[in-house]
Amino acid sequence: MDLTRAEWSALREKTPLPLTADEVEQLRGLGDVIDLDEVRDIYLPLSRLLNLYVGATDGLRGALNTFLGEQGSQAGTPFVIGVAGSVAVGKSTVARLLRALLSRWPEHPRVELVTTDGFLLPTKELQARGLMSRKGFPESYDRRALTRFVADIKAGKDEVTAPVYSHLIYDIVPGEVLTVRRPDILIVEGLNVLQPALPGKDGRTRVGLADYFDFSVYVDARTEDIERWYLNRFKRLRETAFQDPSSYFRRYTQVAEEEALDYARTMWRTINKPNLVENIAPTRGRATLIVRKGPDHKVQRLRLRKL
Repeated sequence: MDLTRAEWSALREKTPLPLTADEVEQLRGLGDVIDLDEVRDIYLPLSRLLNLYVGATDGLRGALNTFLGEQGSQAGTPFVIGVAGSVAVGKSTVARLLRALLSRWPEHPRVELVTTDGFLLPTKELQARGLMSRKGFPESYDRRALTRFVADIKAGKDEVTAPVYSHLIYDIVPGEVLTVRRPDILIVEGLNVLQPALPGKDGRTRVGLADYFDFSVYVDARTEDIERWYLNRFKRLRETAFQDPSSYFRRYTQVAEEEALDYARTMWRTINKPNLVENIAPTRGRATLIVRKGPDHKVQRLRLRKL
């Protein structure tokens, strides 16, 4: 079902806007242009839809338990949302906004957000496998650990831990973990979260990460626009985060801007664009909702998969 921005915005009905302009500013990613109007028109209706999904899923689970004579079992099973899309398309901002909006609903105040970066293989392992130039591709993740993490959350385990990734050092932080304790909703954000499971060595189909999602969002845009956003973000990072002496990319602040941008263009051409074309974009059709952005980062159209 294709919807224009105006048609989608009308679906928020009388849902109040729980965020202030300052809160939106804090949630916004570098280079993103999301403002209160964008939140009101796009993400408020989405939070209303997700709230309805959560309630309906709980009701369906209760009906199944009644049928099986297992009243009270699996109570409080977390609702899991996947957020996918390219580097620099703004999916991290979308995930943070959804966390903030959904946690304001009284039915599900405990909303956790986990990014798949924490499940990237450590740099030493990527180097040993010759995968540093494939960082972000499906094979650069510990997919088994990531799937097991979400499966444990879905199973209602009291505590589940995930590794922590630092964009500053461009690597997994040794000894540091993120602990998730029985959330009402878990949001999983990452490049390849909608990838289907690979067949096992015996040829049999396995359960994949996306099989645990109750709802999924794909943030979409023209490849040319994403490339421009990626380069603009690199320039901004060169002026800010890359200035930190501990930054892995510190060396790109010590050369002329054009030389640094040549490196960014190479990264886009050899890593990020191929990953988008070969792995990320082909999963777009698996999403429950596709959010299509225009050249100005504003959402223009949405495609909702009907039940």
